[in-house]
Amino acid sequence: MNESSRRAGSSTDEMARLVGVVAALREHCPWTAALTHDSLTTYLLEESYELIEALETGHSNDIAAELGDILLQVVLHARLAEESGHFDVDDVARGLSEKLIRRSPHVFHADGTLQETFPATVAEIEETWERVKAAERAAALMDAGGDQAGVPSLAVRFSARSSLENPSSLREPRPGPTPSAQGPFAGIPRSLPALAMAQKSLERAARAGLAMPAAAAGPLDAGPMGGGDIATEGELGKVLFDVVRVAQQNGLDAERALRLAVLDFQRRPDTR
Repeated sequence: MNESSRRAGSSTDEMARLVGVVAALREHCPWTAALTHDSLTTYLLEESYELIEALETGHSNDIAAELGDILLQVVLHARLAEESGHFDVDDVARGLSEKLIRRSPHVFHADGTLQETFPATVAEIEETWERVKAAERAAALMDAGGDQAGVPSLAVRFSARSSLENPSSLREPRPGPTPSAQGPFAGIPRSLPALAMAQKSLERAARAGLAMPAAAAGPLDAGPMGGGDIATEGELGKVLFDVVRVAQQNGLDAERALRLAVLDFQRRPDTR
């Protein structure tokens, strides 16, 4: 048995053990038994930011621990769905594997076997990924009403979007994404922080060849805030959007830049 096969077998064993531990906690621990998709949402956000912090500090032990906390969220949500008869963690893993294979034809054949060569460029890979995603969205919209027997397709039943729209019950999915969720911006979570959502939207727009919004008059060219008065949230929003636009054009991460600036501010002697 080669090293990769040995590791795969070990991972399978450990995942099965984790799934069993979570199932036992749901059955015998009153606190865990009371958890719902809704109540877990706050923990997921907190754990995600804690993972980001661990990645920024670069301590491998911390990263492993925070990845474990994120994995616990995945297994818990899957267990809740399994108890409701919707799907289980195997369906989640299977769906992810199939999606990665489907969106990576430069690596895999349609049956999941490896290609003989891997000549694709990064630009070609990104183009293929977006094209396959668009085809998936179109198929999901066509299937959203269910098949001829009235049973929704697996692609819709196990859709991450439908479960996030209705996390407390995982009922049957809605007829399809809202109009604002279609086109090049489909799949961008509305729960993203505003700066991250703006930057991701600009990236998608640029990739789709859409016209970029015109800059708000003055503020960035005239220095921070342009020395003028900003009286409304609409005016402030345009200034902030310009900041994100400039960051995106220069290959910078606006959300990370702001977070690091806040941390730098917190470390200043006069703020302690």
